[in-house]
Amino acid sequence: MTLTQSSGGAQGGANTKSGRVSLPDLSAIDDELERSESAQHRHNVRRNIGFALAAVFAASVLVSSYVLPTFRIYGSSMTPTLREGDVVVGTRPGTVRRGELIAFSYNNKLLTKRVIGLPGDWIDIDSAGNVSVNGKRLSEPYLRAGAKSLGQCDITLPYQVPEDTYFVMGDRRSVSLDSRLTQVGCIPKDQVAGRLAFRVWPPQSAGPVS
Repeated sequence: MTLTQSSGGAQGGANTKSGRVSLPDLSAIDDELERSESAQHRHNVRRNIGFALAAVFAASVLVSSYVLPTFRIYGSSMTPTLREGDVVVGTRPGTVRRGELIAFSYNNKLLTKRVIGLPGDWIDIDSAGNVSVNGKRLSEPYLRAGAKSLGQCDITLPYQVPEDTYFVMGDRRSVSLDSRLTQVGCIPKDQVAGRLAFRVWPPQSAGPVS
């Protein structure tokens, strides 16, 4: 049997009438090699992208868990400072200061409020919603005009903040459920998940929060 190069393109196999085997021409072989190399290249690219995405995901989890925790805001108790759907990057609790925003664990949920009183502080709130700390009226420029309210309050005022806890309130005082209620109370230090620092979503509102 004689082997010959076919001029008929990429057709192969036995020619039963002539008894000859038709081989693909060189251009067909080149095309096939190019397709194989292209498929391998695409496979390698997909694999590398997959590895990169996995690495980014793992890094983001580590960062959010150990360096910069991220919190999503639910509810309206912190408007206008924070709105439902906002995503805020926080820092580890460290030293918490009066006036800062914190996220904390309560009934298996993460809530966001503002620190009003530190351990040992005496808190008083009058009927108009004006807050005093240690006998001095608290300046609250973060509140919207007319937002002050005694709200839902069943603690005995003036009230002293227990040791190792924080007295917190929402910025929308009329609806916020916070340390003014005995069922919420002051927040133990070990329940603070982070201090809120920078809003990353929505983009048009991105920036520091205070």
